[in-house]
Amino acid sequence: MEAKDTGNKYILSIDMGTSGPKVALVSVLGEVLDWEVEKTGLTLLPGGGAEQDPEDWWHGIVNATQRLISKRLVPIDDIVAVSASTQWSGTVAVDKGGNHLMNAIIWMDARGAPYIEQIVDGPIKVEGYSLPKLLTWIRLTGGVPGHAGKDPIAHILYIKHQLPEIYKQTYKFLEPKDYINLRLTGKYAASYDSICLHWVTDNRDISKVVYNPGLLQISRVERDKLPDLKRAVDILSPLKPQVAELFGLKKDLPVVVGTPDVQSAAVGSGAVRDFEGHLYIGTSSWLACHVPFKKSDLLHNMAALPSAIPNRYLLTNEQECAGMCLTYLKDNLFFPDDQLRSPAQPEDTYAAFDRIAESTPAGSGKLIFTPWLYGERAPVDDHLVRGGFFNQSLNTTRGELIRAVFEGVAYNARWLLKYVEKFIDRPMQVINMVGGGARSDIWCQIHADVLNRTIRQVKNPMRTNARGAAFLASFALGYLAFEDIPRHIQFAKTYQPNPDNREVYDQLFAEFVNIYQRNKGIYARLNRTT
Repeated sequence: MEAKDTGNKYILSIDMGTSGPKVALVSVLGEVLDWEVEKTGLTLLPGGGAEQDPEDWWHGIVNATQRLISKRLVPIDDIVAVSASTQWSGTVAVDKGGNHLMNAIIWMDARGAPYIEQIVDGPIKVEGYSLPKLLTWIRLTGGVPGHAGKDPIAHILYIKHQLPEIYKQTYKFLEPKDYINLRLTGKYAASYDSICLHWVTDNRDISKVVYNPGLLQISRVERDKLPDLKRAVDILSPLKPQVAELFGLKKDLPVVVGTPDVQSAAVGSGAVRDFEGHLYIGTSSWLACHVPFKKSDLLHNMAALPSAIPNRYLLTNEQECAGMCLTYLKDNLFFPDDQLRSPAQPEDTYAAFDRIAESTPAGSGKLIFTPWLYGERAPVDDHLVRGGFFNQSLNTTRGELIRAVFEGVAYNARWLLKYVEKFIDRPMQVINMVGGGARSDIWCQIHADVLNRTIRQVKNPMRTNARGAAFLASFALGYLAFEDIPRHIQFAKTYQPNPDNREVYDQLFAEFVNIYQRNKGIYARLNRTT
């Protein structure tokens, strides 16, 4: 395509993660001018429940946008589109008026697991799946509903069985990104990529993803309760006049369909060519790359699914807890709000964690942390596994506890890397690291050492999803071609593996995997619910 003159044009880019929305002004060439952040709460419930209030999402977006626009950083007429990226694998039940009927069930929620077992059941089972159903899912979608019950299809079935009145009142079940678009435009729609984890679409023709009647029948969900499908780079609709006024933006501003966080990070990291990898470390984590084929790895819960880039597949997977492990360390172990609360918490605890980890020898005194604090998705699909510290002694220091958490997340990434490289049939020699975790120099170096790979720290890594959403809008409006993106990505630093740490990390990684293999039965017995 022939790109337009970019001039000084900007996208209002919304990045709504689990911790809350970030709203940024991003040039059509990916330069992040400024941003505002809001925090949102998370409710964890018995039985593996995890919910958020969609109204909190919307108020956060409104507040952040108003503060950003009020800075008058650019003329309003130079803002040419709105594009959103959000957390993936969540479910918002809305009525015909667009009102949410309950809290959003988010990607961490495992309460639908029993109902997944019902729909995957049948004769001649393989890995717990009826063989005929398994072959149908793999052939059409590229994947299957996870046993952990954390996919949107599981959320919907949970509502259907446990909250039948909510199910009956629901006009559409929407992914978080598609709910935000509904608030922006009044239009009900999903993108080819956002709908994937419902496992009811035929993805074989990547240029035209459609619902499959047979899959809908297997999954026991009515087509009428799901939104129509569009490409991530399509223009959904103009911004609603009342929303434009609320935000302080011009009327008729186009809203791009957009994409979930995994896909936007793939674009915003600059790793848009086939087999170029990016590692995202945020609340959760993933290691992904674009691939020129449709393929699945059922054993390790990964598949090539529709990308946000038209006519492309993206190898997708997710590790449940990454940055959240540091948050747990801070809020639950070191500085909990209880009778032992200490007034000595640093102003920036995470920066203090970095300094302490950096001054602690590699291997943390052979202390191993397993980051499965809320189960795991990849490379094992196990919602019953739990995390912890192993090989702790009276000599273990606080510095070793901190560094072990950094290292444990990296061990999990190395575990996943083995199967990612097998999937793509080649080594992933250079990996672009993004997300909040990529702000940490020591975490980048630890990943380089543990993975034994070159890590490129993308500049301004926390804005990767906002940048990716903006690139989609730039393409939609004709300002940019996807093949041009890599030359607009800057790197803060490149990290090479330290050979001095090879032996200790090889040893500890091997034991990390052994810990799971030898203890998974114990976790299952302790955490299985009736």
